[in-house]
Amino acid sequence: MHQLRLLQKCHGAYRRLSSSANTGPLEILGAHHPTDSFTNVGPSILSKIPLRLHTQPGHPLSTLRSIIESHFPTYSHLSSFSPLVTPFKNFDELSFPKDHPGRSPTDSYYINKNLMLRTHTSAHEVDVFGRGEDKWLLTADVYRRDEIDASHYPVFHQMEGARLFSADKASMKELEEDNEYLERVLEKSNIIIEDIPHISPSNPVQETHDPVHAELVAKNLKLSLNSLILRLFGGAASNAEPLRVRWIEAYFPFTSPSFEVEVFFRGKWLEILGCGVVIQSTLDTASMFYSCSSFFLSTGFYTLYIDVKNKIGWAFGLGLERIAMILYSIPDIRLFWSTDERFLSQFKPGDITTTFKAYSKFPSCFKDVSFWNAVAAPLHENDFCDLVRDVAGDLVEDVKMIDSFVHPKTNRSSTCYRINYRSMDRSLSNEEVNELQKVVVARLIDEFRVEIR
Repeated sequence: MHQLRLLQKCHGAYRRLSSSANTGPLEILGAHHPTDSFTNVGPSILSKIPLRLHTQPGHPLSTLRSIIESHFPTYSHLSSFSPLVTPFKNFDELSFPKDHPGRSPTDSYYINKNLMLRTHTSAHEVDVFGRGEDKWLLTADVYRRDEIDASHYPVFHQMEGARLFSADKASMKELEEDNEYLERVLEKSNIIIEDIPHISPSNPVQETHDPVHAELVAKNLKLSLNSLILRLFGGAASNAEPLRVRWIEAYFPFTSPSFEVEVFFRGKWLEILGCGVVIQSTLDTASMFYSCSSFFLSTGFYTLYIDVKNKIGWAFGLGLERIAMILYSIPDIRLFWSTDERFLSQFKPGDITTTFKAYSKFPSCFKDVSFWNAVAAPLHENDFCDLVRDVAGDLVEDVKMIDSFVHPKTNRSSTCYRINYRSMDRSLSNEEVNELQKVVVARLIDEFRVEIR
């Protein structure tokens, strides 16, 4: 409980207005929100909401954001959208299937049935397109219930970029010229690109799109992102060793054709981002619901329409932490949340050539917990990880399931998890870890009705 009180004291980002869990409203960013049976967000997550690391000067995530924005100087640069969105906005507006696993409370954080923490920056696509933005970058913190290890964290930062084109002859001619210019620049650069067809039977053009237009847009997407990747990773390429990039077919609910991009960096192929041609229904929704502003004049009621239905465009999304960990050789994603000057002082604004130097490696302390699951409701791994985060916050380095079996006679399922407690900034005493572990076990019994073995 000491760790929970510390989170509250340090950040002051949340306050339960009722002593009973999920019965009183939550205060988030100055507003009160009711809770219900869907509510699954705890103090360790709520404490992160006001921090917005991507806007803190000198922070490596902020530096990376600024460099990407400088590469697209004519785009609108957006970073102030609230993380609270409706499930409709987060999923339905982007054509997510009704049975998509991301909708589940085991995968996403819900304030209540009708309000959640965004799981991706794409939740704001319709808003931005609908207000007439044709070229934009949007950076934000996003939230997903996930495992605990060195590369996963329940809060991370994404940047989304998009560009729209009018689907007419003149605009397509300009697009062709832009593609030719980008091709000339890349041909002179120290980069090898392993490409794939812009459109294929397994990565099809949308029925509502002219195949010629879709081909040009997909090509522009690739050229634009190859140029960005060269900006970010090209500094490590030498005359003898060019930067290598490869494109891979992918599937996303909100783009088609869709692609993933990998970079060969420091001896490994690393996935960098996902992208594709925007699903036209997203633009149709933007026109239908968000493309008008209404006002009264003395003569009556008027509506102004911004038409995005007759446009075609591309979008991409990348994780700032993932790229920063690669560029700076940062080994543990928890470090981005550290306020230790030994971490923060290593990075300078505008510099992506720094190699992180470890300043300490404090000892770890393993604790196992084994239990019989409740018969009616087996415990989901994400629920267990979230409980551990609520109790111990960033004092947990990783959580691993080390055993799972079903009793042959009783048919009861048993699970054993190993929790690795390790601070990035100080040594933890065994007594302190034991107290945290006691809280974990107590909450397991109270909230999930498990039987400790």
